Amino acid sequence: MKLWMLSFTLLPIIGNIYALWRIWHLLPFGPLWSWVAVALLAVPTLLFFGAFALPLDRMSFPVAAAIYEIGTSWLFILIYLVMILLAADLLRMVHLLPSRLMNHSAAGSTALLVAMVAIFVLANIQYNKKVKQPLQLTMNTTANAPDNAPDSTESAQSPRKILMIADLHLGYTNRRAEFQRWVNIINAEQPDLVLIGGDIIDGSIRAIREQQMEQLFHQIGAPIYACLGNHEYLSGRREAELFYRDAGIHLLCDERADIGDITIIGRDDRTNPRRASLEQLTEGIPRDRFTILLDHQPYNLEKAEAAGIHFQFSGHTHYGQVWPINWIEDQLYECAFGPHQREATRYYVTSGLGQWGGKFRIGTRSEYVVATLE
Repeated sequence: MKLWMLSFTLLPIIGNIYALWRIWHLLPFGPLWSWVAVALLAVPTLLFFGAFALPLDRMSFPVAAAIYEIGTSWLFILIYLVMILLAADLLRMVHLLPSRLMNHSAAGSTALLVAMVAIFVLANIQYNKKVKQPLQLTMNTTANAPDNAPDSTESAQSPRKILMIADLHLGYTNRRAEFQRWVNIINAEQPDLVLIGGDIIDGSIRAIREQQMEQLFHQIGAPIYACLGNHEYLSGRREAELFYRDAGIHLLCDERADIGDITIIGRDDRTNPRRASLEQLTEGIPRDRFTILLDHQPYNLEKAEAAGIHFQFSGHTHYGQVWPINWIEDQLYECAFGPHQREATRYYVTSGLGQWGGKFRIGTRSEYVVATLE
């Protein structure tokens, strides 16, 4: 964790130094105006670190939201700025790009500006397009049930259309008007049940309480069950649980709930090293019940298979949000995005309905899953 935090601090600093140095040489202005332009570009860098170091919850909401959204957006912009400048430098070194385009060049400066604006306008459009992912689930409940599992006498009506989402990250960036649009999308599907795989909260309880976002959850026309994500721990687990309660969300934290002939299991986030094992959570579940596991972070998928889980829904990865981070995640996770299967256990790892930081998607998508049980 310390290495991750060190990288998260040092890499943006190194990237910013390189990008600002190259831009200073690229701009077609005299030294004074070049320094002015570079100083202005340094502001988002300061806001990026301010988003984590400043006491945002003590500031006025508009100021805090601006600092957080601009600062976290800059991280993604910086990634592409560095990639483009590095690519240009490499092309210049092998004489495939004229050096004059990289030194005090109006043409080079204009090309860089147009490229960056085009990339991130399209990335914002891609983020705002919410993709519906249909999923068919067959309730073949005895295929992977433990031999000693008892039979059930449950006969109540079970949900047949389940809408599943994760990674809403409500707060300073995804605000009330944005979430209202998502609620309308959910209700338009008319689900029997809504499952949320963690990270409802981005990190600030104040940001969601001040916007009274708990009221919007009550507009959803179906029961809501959810597990915790790592960002609920960042916001404060106790405060997050109170918000879930006030929003009418059934929190399953190392707990399970029976709905008709379906058992929903909500696992505590792996941030808690003392969370219950899947063996404990599945003990005594009748073999003729269809089990759905909500586990925010998609690690150790083999454990759901060993426990006889029929379907696991996870999030957390965002599938990197922007390319090429998704390529890196493909190496880190057994499944970083989409459907997956191990023997009779099926999985779906969602790229998330919302996002962390800037509202950009490049090479990934924002989605919600609509599962039909047969």
